[in-house]
Amino acid sequence: MKILVVNAGSSSLKFTIYSMKNEQMLAKGQVERIGLSEPKLQYKRNDGIGVEAKANIKNHTDALKLICEKLVDKDVGVLKSLKEVEAIGHRVVHGGEQITKPVIIDTHVKDIIKDCFALAPLHNPPNYTGIEACEEIFPGVANIAVFDTAFHQSMPPESYLYAIPYELYTKYGIRRYGFHGTSHSFVARATAKFLDIPFNQLKLITFHLGNGCSVTAINKGVVIDTSMGMTPLEGLVMGTRCGDIDPAVVIRLIELGMAPQAVDQLLNKKSGLLGVGGIGSSDMRDIINAAESGDQQALRALRMFIIRAVKYAGAYLALLDGADAIVFTGGIGEYSSYVRKKILDRIDGLGFDLDDEKNEACKGKPGIITKESSKCKAIVMPTNEELMIARETLSVMSHDPNHTVPTAN
Repeated sequence: MKILVVNAGSSSLKFTIYSMKNEQMLAKGQVERIGLSEPKLQYKRNDGIGVEAKANIKNHTDALKLICEKLVDKDVGVLKSLKEVEAIGHRVVHGGEQITKPVIIDTHVKDIIKDCFALAPLHNPPNYTGIEACEEIFPGVANIAVFDTAFHQSMPPESYLYAIPYELYTKYGIRRYGFHGTSHSFVARATAKFLDIPFNQLKLITFHLGNGCSVTAINKGVVIDTSMGMTPLEGLVMGTRCGDIDPAVVIRLIELGMAPQAVDQLLNKKSGLLGVGGIGSSDMRDIINAAESGDQQALRALRMFIIRAVKYAGAYLALLDGADAIVFTGGIGEYSSYVRKKILDRIDGLGFDLDDEKNEACKGKPGIITKESSKCKAIVMPTNEELMIARETLSVMSHDPNHTVPTAN
């Protein structure tokens, strides 16, 4: 079975196509700047042959048509016909409480995605647009929604509720949902396979560290807590997001004359490493370089990032009553031996004995970076959200042997 994985953003459309017989990636790429000036196509096959070109497109449907042209192109294509695509897996950020697993998209599922627009205004609307584009270009092909929030829906009420009047939850759904679920699920299961231990027997703390950052406590295959909240703003210090903050700060900023939308932009787009670091960059590599060159503001931002991660690691170790492993993934988690060392050195008294040589050597590949004598393991595990979406899509299709495709409105 060949599965197309689609991740639609507000001005981008990313894609990967897999042959699921051996989970081989056939091609991947994206169209950027949709609806803006000078849209651009990036397309690459698994053998490295590809195309980069300016594109004449106006919307996501145009972008998908362009991608499809390349998929069947006689020179760079990987398909003889678009009919080879048997299912399409979509990354959808928010499914609320109603959806807790991947599902075939029908009218009801689309309504739920729209109902969650208010909870994920930057993500769900373009995700929905991507679904409608696929329905138009691939009539009769099943579309599967894989939700970032789904993996976290096993959290108990004491973890997902906020200590505010309960009716705000029952009336408006104000609660912690968690995000990056597809990544946390992938790396947790990959870690179980790597260690050759059943997933439902492990206690893991998974750190997804990139421009967006989150950490999840997993007890024997079940999420019991995660750092992101009703939106992806809560939790760790991130590239441009503030993470945990006193809610009264928001009130104070509004009292000072800022509009709510401006506050939202400040906390989501202008805070975190970018806001504190003072070097005009949210990239951890730039922050580290500046800090090591003596920039005190960048050093302050770096220390804030580390201490917040350490606090969550300690809290989740206590919540799990110890863990078999801490797992690092994401651009920072996989490639920054510096950040991993800074975090693990602060919790070495909790059973983590870092092997500096292993840590330095492990970049973007699976590996144990603690000493054999270490009570607890620290592991680097690359994430692959696209492959996880393809696997979930295949699983849904396998449970629907007739490949029943709902009629889309």
